[in-house]
Amino acid sequence: MDDLKRTDPEIYEIIRREERYEHESVRLIPSENYASKAVMEATGSILTNKYSEGYAGRRYYEGQRHIDELEILVVERAKALFNAEHVNVQPYSGSPANLAVYFGLLKPGETIMGLALPMGGHLTHGWNVSITGTFWRAVQYGVDRESHRIDYDVVREMAKKERPRIIVTGATAYPRSIDFKAFGEIAKEVGAYLLADISHITGLIVGGIHPDAIPYADVVTTTTHKTLRGPRGAMILCRKEMADAIDRAVFPGLQGGPHNHTTAAIGVALKEAATPEFKQYAAQIVRNAKALAEELLARGFSLVSGGTDNHLILVDLTNKKVIARKAAKSLDAAGIVCNYNTVPYDPRKPFSPSGIRLGTPAVTSRGMREAEMKHIGRWMDEAVSHASDEAHLKKIAAEVAEMCRTFPAPGIPVS
Repeated sequence: MDDLKRTDPEIYEIIRREERYEHESVRLIPSENYASKAVMEATGSILTNKYSEGYAGRRYYEGQRHIDELEILVVERAKALFNAEHVNVQPYSGSPANLAVYFGLLKPGETIMGLALPMGGHLTHGWNVSITGTFWRAVQYGVDRESHRIDYDVVREMAKKERPRIIVTGATAYPRSIDFKAFGEIAKEVGAYLLADISHITGLIVGGIHPDAIPYADVVTTTTHKTLRGPRGAMILCRKEMADAIDRAVFPGLQGGPHNHTTAAIGVALKEAATPEFKQYAAQIVRNAKALAEELLARGFSLVSGGTDNHLILVDLTNKKVIARKAAKSLDAAGIVCNYNTVPYDPRKPFSPSGIRLGTPAVTSRGMREAEMKHIGRWMDEAVSHASDEAHLKKIAAEVAEMCRTFPAPGIPVS
């Protein structure tokens, strides 16, 4: 980054510090990952210079021959990888992708039914502080108070009572597999669309580790980072008969020109995801999550639902007598990065909840395996137990950094 260093040394130094931070810390935020050097090269390419309102063959700007070729290629790769009838690769991120689905398929005031945010859902699944919970009528299902799992009989009864126009499945803090087939049957019973937001588990689905949503959902949305290891973008996959409504909702309904550099990087990530190596990586994500969960359980941590089926672990720290926000900051000081998070039926407020959320996509991308998860679990236990001991946290951070140096982070040129 010599040109950046000369032009703006302040920004250059911030990026370099972030490189060192990502290289020397254990990143356990489940929505983060390491994109490959190839993905980042596409993201930083000259395609950022182009403005391309419209779709391939139907642009509002001239000079789009290469952009059309690019977008067609990326769409075809997505259709092949996901076995989808239609794909839109232009959404800027997951939230606008979900908004486009509602805008394209619903009328104002119609009912959205999604997993409640405090139970592991997403803001855009109809939560009241989001536009999706104010522009449309929103109702939320939850998880069972004892098992912390979705009770599909309860979801069915709610759907029959509320008669939603669209049912949303998918989560940001749900550590168990989702039964898309059951959701599809419920949606058909009540005459609703089924939207599957698979943003967190896309890489696991591609890798054959999690049940697929495509056979059962009318529309599927996903971000392209997280377990897919692409750039910060999104895609909408749907049935052919819904293609026009979805495309019009994305453009001109919600967005202007697509981010062509992001589209290119999505294409690179999709090509990487179509390899046998990616399937091995996806399987290792889950093995690592289970190994970390087992280590935490053995050390007396309380896990929501008792464990995990996917990449994500939700820890309830109530029995550890540590406020989650303080625990997350102490773990960060120890070189272990996670986020504090509500747990189901949390008695505490969202800005200072009872839980922390962990995930294994990023550490798996570095080549860490079950043995390293045991080390991480031990360090987490030490950090939480010594949350106010700065010297002890600094000692852990040095040990973490030493381990991280033996597992180079993809795309980061720090020696």
